[in-house]
Amino acid sequence: MNTDMQTAVIWSGIFSDANYFGRYLRDVTRRGDDPLNSVLAFCMAPYFSLAMHESLQKAGKIDANISAAFEEGTITIGARSRHSLKLFEDTKRGIEGQISYFRDEVFTAHSAKFLGNTWLPLARFLETDLGLYSYGGRLVTTTHAATFHLGFEPNELLAEGAGTHIRAVFEEYGSHFAGLGASLDDQGADTFVTALSASALDESRDVRASKYYRKVFNGPDTPELNAILTTFRAMLNFAEIVVSSGVDRQFLDYTAFKIGYLSLYQVLRSVRILLDDSSYPLTTRSTAIADHIVNLESAQDILDPKAKPFRNMLMHYNLPPKVGMTKVDLSQPFFGTVPIYFPRHDISSFIQLVNQCGAITAAIFDEWAEGN
Repeated sequence: MNTDMQTAVIWSGIFSDANYFGRYLRDVTRRGDDPLNSVLAFCMAPYFSLAMHESLQKAGKIDANISAAFEEGTITIGARSRHSLKLFEDTKRGIEGQISYFRDEVFTAHSAKFLGNTWLPLARFLETDLGLYSYGGRLVTTTHAATFHLGFEPNELLAEGAGTHIRAVFEEYGSHFAGLGASLDDQGADTFVTALSASALDESRDVRASKYYRKVFNGPDTPELNAILTTFRAMLNFAEIVVSSGVDRQFLDYTAFKIGYLSLYQVLRSVRILLDDSSYPLTTRSTAIADHIVNLESAQDILDPKAKPFRNMLMHYNLPPKVGMTKVDLSQPFFGTVPIYFPRHDISSFIQLVNQCGAITAAIFDEWAEGN
């Protein structure tokens, strides 16, 4: 019985995600050639990868040959993209590894591609290597953040003709989700895409990365860290103002909520990790702001170590190993586990908690980004 319930929970989560992605792609397709679609693709990529990677892991236990349906590089790309969501909680990289990745790979690839191309030396100061994309005046992604989250090697991503390879990889994703029930003909509820306005997408702003990153967050001495904090900011804003767009915040759409919750949790956890590591000194202002973020009452609930299994369930689809099966109810949101890990809340107040914490944290990050 326990095994049957565990299996039912896993596949319920997988099918919910596949259904949502089918509806999302249906709604994107209906927008035609809207330039907003490309920005959404950058932002949604790691969440597609998370669902693809984790569902493939589960399906592989049933049929070990299922991964043979993918091109060799696709699974590697998907794994890197999925792991990008861990931020500083990525045990293979940690803070130093993420800083090194931005410095040695993202920065280097973008500057090599976009700088030093003009024939007129006096005009080189006008060249740019970082694109900023905002919705409703708030940053939702950057070209560096997109590179980090897409999972491709940076030089490969920026190579001439890379678009064909990128499309092929995401077509494989689409085929995988179609096999799980995703359909462009799904008649289910609209996703956030239908509530978005093309006019709210601000014209992309192109800047010189070396100048921009020295003016934001922690100041001129930590450009790589500032680039990562910029990525955190974009994730929070995307969840807060885009994924939540047009959604009744008292209504639970499993996958949309999952995107917001995991984005918020991983940013909060990463800020906590940063504060706890004296190897990466923050300015007085940054320390005060970061400390304020993780000590929000709502953030404390989300970061409570006893609640970590809830995050793991959303990330990996598995029921937490120590949860009592008598408390699991497939008819309830998150299978009835919310009161187990958030005992002060029922599902309604829990949704309100996460929405409130996400909104406040995103607003504080926008303020923090203004720099010293």
